[in-house]
Amino acid sequence: MCILVVVLGLAAAFFALLDVWYFLRAFLAVLRARLQPVVKDLLKEHTFSGLVLPHDLDFLLHMNNSRYLREADFARLSFFTRSGLFGALHSLGAGMVMAACTVRYRRSLRLLETFEIRTRLLCWDDKAFYVEQRFVSPRDGFVCAVLLSRQHIMGISPDKVVQSMCKRKVESPEFPDELMHWINYNDNSSQKLRAESGISNSTKDQ
Repeated sequence: MCILVVVLGLAAAFFALLDVWYFLRAFLAVLRARLQPVVKDLLKEHTFSGLVLPHDLDFLLHMNNSRYLREADFARLSFFTRSGLFGALHSLGAGMVMAACTVRYRRSLRLLETFEIRTRLLCWDDKAFYVEQRFVSPRDGFVCAVLLSRQHIMGISPDKVVQSMCKRKVESPEFPDELMHWINYNDNSSQKLRAESGISNSTKDQ
């Protein structure tokens, strides 16, 4: 009996101190992506399905704001794995980190409502990949939320990563107008924050 109590106590502490379900979902997303065929086209849209569960809800019984970001994480992990981007980064000894993210919410997702996260690589520059993710209702095709993210590449340029994946030089697609506005906003915010903290402009953000 004492051993059972200790085991249950350790399990409770483990779940209380670590976001176990996050790491488990992330592991399963990557595992599932590895078992699926590799997507050769880096610009091809990737679909990741989801379902609103009770632990996703806020006080208004909608999927809470933070859950969109969490689900988008899993969809990006799946996309980066299936596209071969993670493999290319690993082989080159490079890394990737989220440097900026913006979400626009358009319609609530409710309990037990299914949704699709449609992820696509928009373009890249000398430092980062830019990714769009749309939360789409399969019922009517409505885009419930749109997420833009800047995936900063560490240790190498995105051009080199794409070249390693495609075995040839590939030019980035044109930057959409709304993405350029978003990049300019982030750049202006960085300049303002550096000025407020007395940091030189030579110190660059990710």
